[in-house]
Amino acid sequence: MNRKDIGLALLVVTVWGANFTVIKLGLAGVPSMLLAVLRYVLTAFPAVFFVKRPAIEWRYCIAYGLAVGVGQFGCLFYAMDIGMPAGIASVVLQSQAFFTILFAAVLLKEPLKVRQLIGLVVASLGLYLIGTNGGANGTLSIPLGAFLLSLLAAACWSGSNIVIRYAVNHAASRGEKLDMLSLVVWSSLVPPIPLMILALMFDTPETLLHAITNLNGVSIFAVFYLAFFATLVGYGTWSGLIAKYSAGRVAPLSLLVPVTGLITARLVLGEQLSSLQWAGGLVIVLGILISNFGLAPMKFLLKAKD
Repeated sequence: MNRKDIGLALLVVTVWGANFTVIKLGLAGVPSMLLAVLRYVLTAFPAVFFVKRPAIEWRYCIAYGLAVGVGQFGCLFYAMDIGMPAGIASVVLQSQAFFTILFAAVLLKEPLKVRQLIGLVVASLGLYLIGTNGGANGTLSIPLGAFLLSLLAAACWSGSNIVIRYAVNHAASRGEKLDMLSLVVWSSLVPPIPLMILALMFDTPETLLHAITNLNGVSIFAVFYLAFFATLVGYGTWSGLIAKYSAGRVAPLSLLVPVTGLITARLVLGEQLSSLQWAGGLVIVLGILISNFGLAPMKFLLKAKD
């Protein structure tokens, strides 16, 4: 990758990492499900009038929209609304890599590799450490419900990855190539209605109307950031890099998302994690590295220690 493209990739992972802090800021003035609705409405419109519909059947758009919009972000937004810290959320969501491996093994009959199993075990230890509540000396305590919802969000994200696999294969069978930005834009038409139903289940119409008519500057910034920067610009740029280079050269850079997520949450929100929570985050990232690259990261750490 040339310097310009490396810079673009680092910009995207920074935007995606800060995304969790922006969600937390947005939730301070907008109910969780309504914030998700606004995100997807602004992602879909007016982009659907300028972006060509993806060359796949509607069922894939609907499945992807439900998995990502309602499953992943619905669960994530509500988890953060009830106490999931932004920085830790950015780490826990990376467990989607392991859910994807397991789902792919069951649904796509993809073989499990030894390094993937080792990485899964290591990352599970990290999740256990993070799930151990802090709360002492000003550190953050994580409600169990928020933690489990974050894991469910990661599982839904992995489900969307499986949908993409099926969609890519379907497009390829017709001699076409799936445009990820197009899929993101058109699938964004799906989540607003089910998310609005959830919003009306959690809050009264009066509460939702009051939130919409009294959006402050921070809330407006959060909605635009989530729709344009985290979604359209982020996915558009990332898809372009994936198309230009091999996935193996670009995808590993996404491991920097939890790093930028933790740093942003610390600087903007003042989140202070316990030693066990920091250790858990590092162990999860190590598990992902092992899953992707084998035991090389472990050997590197051991040499550095010596």
